Amino acid sequence: MKHILVSLAALLVLATACGPKNPSSKPAISGAAGEIIVVITKAQWEGEAGSAIREVLADAYPYLPQKEAMFSLVNVPESGVNHLLRTHRNMLYLKIADTCACELKVRRDVWAAPQTMLIVSSPNEIAAAEFIRANREAVVNTFEKAERDRSVANAKLYEEKGVRLAVEDLFGGSPWFPQGYTIKKQTEDFIWVSYETATTIQGILIYSYPYTGNYQFTPAALLERRNEFTHKHVPASAEGSYMIANPSIIPGYQMVSYNNISRREIRSLWDTQGDFMGGPFVSHAFLSRDGGRVIVADGFVYAAKHKKRNYLRQVEAIVSSFHWSE
Repeated sequence: MKHILVSLAALLVLATACGPKNPSSKPAISGAAGEIIVVITKAQWEGEAGSAIREVLADAYPYLPQKEAMFSLVNVPESGVNHLLRTHRNMLYLKIADTCACELKVRRDVWAAPQTMLIVSSPNEIAAAEFIRANREAVVNTFEKAERDRSVANAKLYEEKGVRLAVEDLFGGSPWFPQGYTIKKQTEDFIWVSYETATTIQGILIYSYPYTGNYQFTPAALLERRNEFTHKHVPASAEGSYMIANPSIIPGYQMVSYNNISRREIRSLWDTQGDFMGGPFVSHAFLSRDGGRVIVADGFVYAAKHKKRNYLRQVEAIVSSFHWSE
């Protein structure tokens, strides 16, 4: 059976065409971080299209010590999209009609701000499922970017300016740090910035060393250097213990670019020598502005009693926000 969600599409057009042009005049978003409202019928959710959506967006988040989905999905039929749900931070809307070609469209701030809505159009459900799977990276990145941009915007609005300025003095640039982050340790080539509660630690390590060749950007070389700095500067809770990259994990490694800075990204798990602490981390390594040094911005999480996905996303957003000072 083909389901044509006409009224919701009409609402989208109306909201886009007639709604306030200034996003700040719209209601604030609702919903939990990492949550997506999936607007499709129950039959589609239980069928091939729903399977494809779950396969892509509810796949395991990489490099966490316990399995967690990349996103928490909530299926809502068209009739359930009430006034409250329209303000949700993330929405995926599936539009199936004979006249539709397979395409992805991203709409920002349709009913609230900062809202991201991904509209997937397709002539039928099977084609929709195939299209979603084929465009996995674009679908995931749409919502990853939305969550990251919100975190960075919040850090800019409510920043710890003194921490940023201290980092800029050392490295010529800095991430944006939200309120609550404090400097835990600082040397001439290393700084540890941390946000801590009774049960969690979100840490940002930034350090640098002379650049001597591209071999320094291999995963093995980057992890070796990380271990040198954490051994020296990042103790664990037991006397004589310190942080190390988990040696049994093959790290994730890719090229990324944020703020016009080309970076080598490593994802893995950290452990402790002589203790029982551990968790996930993500590192970005790149050249200094003058090309003479390697700079590493590294975010790690310790949250033994909690799920870690959202904590890791927050420190990753901070790491990705590193920018050169003006």
